[in-house]
Amino acid sequence: MGLSPASLPKRGSWFDLAIAVGILAAAGVVPRAAVAGVMFFGELGLDGRLRPVRGVLPAVAAAARAGFGTVLVSAQNAAEAALVPGVRVIAAGSLAAAADWLRGTPGRHDGVSPAFEYDGTGEAAAARPARGSGPAAPGAAGSPDLAEVLGQSLARRALEMCAAGGHHLSLLGPPGAGKTMLAERLPTILPRLGTGEALEVTSIHSVAGTLPPGVPLLTGPPFLAPHHTASKAAIVGGGTGTLRPGAVSLAHRGVLFLDEAPEFNRDVLDALRQPLESGQMVLARSGLTASFPARFTLVMAANPCPCAKAAGAVQGCGCSPAARRRYLGRISGPLLDRVDVKIELLPVNRSELLNDRGHAEPSAVVAARVAAARDRTAARLAGTPWRVNAEVPGSELRRHWPPAPGALGVIERALELGQISARGVIKVIRVAWTITDLAGTARPGKNECHQALGMWLGVTK
Repeated sequence: MGLSPASLPKRGSWFDLAIAVGILAAAGVVPRAAVAGVMFFGELGLDGRLRPVRGVLPAVAAAARAGFGTVLVSAQNAAEAALVPGVRVIAAGSLAAAADWLRGTPGRHDGVSPAFEYDGTGEAAAARPARGSGPAAPGAAGSPDLAEVLGQSLARRALEMCAAGGHHLSLLGPPGAGKTMLAERLPTILPRLGTGEALEVTSIHSVAGTLPPGVPLLTGPPFLAPHHTASKAAIVGGGTGTLRPGAVSLAHRGVLFLDEAPEFNRDVLDALRQPLESGQMVLARSGLTASFPARFTLVMAANPCPCAKAAGAVQGCGCSPAARRRYLGRISGPLLDRVDVKIELLPVNRSELLNDRGHAEPSAVVAARVAAARDRTAARLAGTPWRVNAEVPGSELRRHWPPAPGALGVIERALELGQISARGVIKVIRVAWTITDLAGTARPGKNECHQALGMWLGVTK
């Protein structure tokens, strides 16, 4: 059987149901009129059962844009398909059930669960898949909380700034200082996804086949933490024949955490440079190009040296300065230049552990400040395509939202001394605006610019 258009490569089990229904219509088993205007998605087993497929949400959205008002999918895919507004979703468990529905005689065959119209409530039929609410909200029982991180007040402040402005973060410190705990708690202070963002993120995970069972819609910011042995294709996406999104796209609107960043292959790390700048990942193969969204917050964590011991005679680090430079040099300068905030963590001492137990702020409190700062940002950026400070182009910052007169003096001196690049200047101004939004003031001044420059340079005090 030929599938049109012939010039477009096709593979996989996506077309099983459509091919079977086409054969049944051609043979007169089901009315051709009933097939018209209906899109079919599903894999068929040898026993005739209809199985779920990946990417149903974006496929149904594309069908709706093409003018199709009805789709027929497997019962397991029905909740996902129903997320597209204005589309009638028919859920079937087998080819026989689909054929009976097309003939207008659902339930005709004994022992065959009839196809049904899925209304999105998940309450009408036992055959419907369970619905879920997605990742746990901040403060939910069992979820990580920022109050569990004791000490590291500067790093906690940096985490709040990155959440409010969408900035990238680098954490450098010895084992046990709290780098991983901080990164894992960044999603708990990020705002929940809006309707459009949730559909966008869910579509990416649907294409990749990574939607959690029973959760048709992801409402929380995703968190991806690939192992340092991950390949370039696993991080940025790729594949043979079919291009699939990688970790940078699966972390869209969320957090991509690279623990032990120097242990990653250098080619893998440098492949992040393009999506960090553009917010999308363009994959090109011979005769095939695909673009996936990749607007994520990058968090990199690294030990200060190969032995991973804290500096100082008591802790016993024996690495030479050259060994430390070589180790941290695995993270290229161009990649670090794209990181807005760099923090060096010191070991937490006994007094910090004891004093912070009753005073560390929980995620819900910090998340409220982040939400308020983002509201101020949104009000300032109203009517533009940007949602957070990290997305605003440098030309627009200079033209419409410059800092207060005289505030850039310290940044200009750092530029003259070669301490910061031209790209870094823009990033410092973006961070200064985030500090301003968190403080609720009107415009970045000298203090905000000084703080932002210190964060970019990685000054600890």
